[in-house]
Amino acid sequence: MSKVLIVGAGGVGSVVAHKCAQVSDVFSQIVLASRTVSKCDAIAGEIEKRFNKKITTAKLDADNVQETVELIKSVNPDLVLNVALPYQDLALMEACLATGVDYLDTANYEPPDLAKFEYKWQWEYEKRFREKNLMALLGSGFDPGVTNVFCAWAQKHHFDEIHQLDIIDCNAGDHGQAFATNFNPEINIREITQPGRYWEQGEWVETDPLSWSMNYDFPEGIGPRKCYLMYHEELESLVLHLKGLKRARFWMTFSDQYLNHLKVLENIGMTRIDPIDFQGEKIIPLQFLKAVLPEPSSLGPLTKGRTCIGCVMKGIKDNKDKTLYIYNICSHEEAFKEVGSQAISYTTGVPAMIGAMLMLQKKWHLPGVWNMEQFDPDPFMDALNLHGLPWKVVELS
Repeated sequence: MSKVLIVGAGGVGSVVAHKCAQVSDVFSQIVLASRTVSKCDAIAGEIEKRFNKKITTAKLDADNVQETVELIKSVNPDLVLNVALPYQDLALMEACLATGVDYLDTANYEPPDLAKFEYKWQWEYEKRFREKNLMALLGSGFDPGVTNVFCAWAQKHHFDEIHQLDIIDCNAGDHGQAFATNFNPEINIREITQPGRYWEQGEWVETDPLSWSMNYDFPEGIGPRKCYLMYHEELESLVLHLKGLKRARFWMTFSDQYLNHLKVLENIGMTRIDPIDFQGEKIIPLQFLKAVLPEPSSLGPLTKGRTCIGCVMKGIKDNKDKTLYIYNICSHEEAFKEVGSQAISYTTGVPAMIGAMLMLQKKWHLPGVWNMEQFDPDPFMDALNLHGLPWKVVELS
């Protein structure tokens, strides 16, 4: 029986709170905190209506370390589950160190003034967490998160060496909007507009943004979709922990309509993250754009279709070549029916709950700062099947 403090009340925070409420034998007490406490209260009301479970809410500015320290001391949780913005990772890690509480997040730290997707800032906390006998689990979402665990599971059970890895993320859903992002628009657009990067023969190779593409035929009736090479943070840790890896890439699908809108917004400067002068004030264009785009949580009842996210791995087993595809398919409609959110939030929120559950059960628990693939993948893979993200594995010729 444990208490968890969930920080963040967006689409993912709502899913995490709902899923934790479903596992009350582990999460006996849930506190949901956000800068906008009315969002927390609305989620709490939904959870009480759906599951007849009361959760507590609190107001929190997660950028303010001292305010977070005071809330943690007041709540006395066993774990802080961070689904706020990536900008706030380090502040929340500092608060956990100051109060002696374990930490989990779903995305790596990002400096607000620089679109840089690296773990280095969080990895630097390794010694401090270890010395305080505390654990920090990084990237317990889907990608990063489940994709890391897919790789660890394949390495444990199916390969002597994995030589090539392609992580392929397909959203085959449609929300009917002219232009909208399925998670925080600011984070989403910062990520997509950066140069691509992949690992090849021990080096990082950079590409122009979205300049490489391939067609991939997705299973179970989704069919062929165009995928674009991007950089994604799980590659940074996987190249350190997968044995024999020679190439690692990440691909994501985008519709032509989405990319056309994005190109126009880029061309007129609306995706800039540097401040500009506007009527005597400094504003950041991308933050203004975020304010006028549809709120991602509003897309839940509108989105139809499925996601398909998985890993294609090529390597050797017993001196023979082997290719494996491990994937999950998630329905936007079924996710909304269960927790009131679309599948993008669902596929991030469920793994966050599972990672927290394994930490609280001490199945995954070691002092220090860790990435997902560094733990035994089996209990996580079992939990995915039990909690709404069943996976399949097929051997490809």
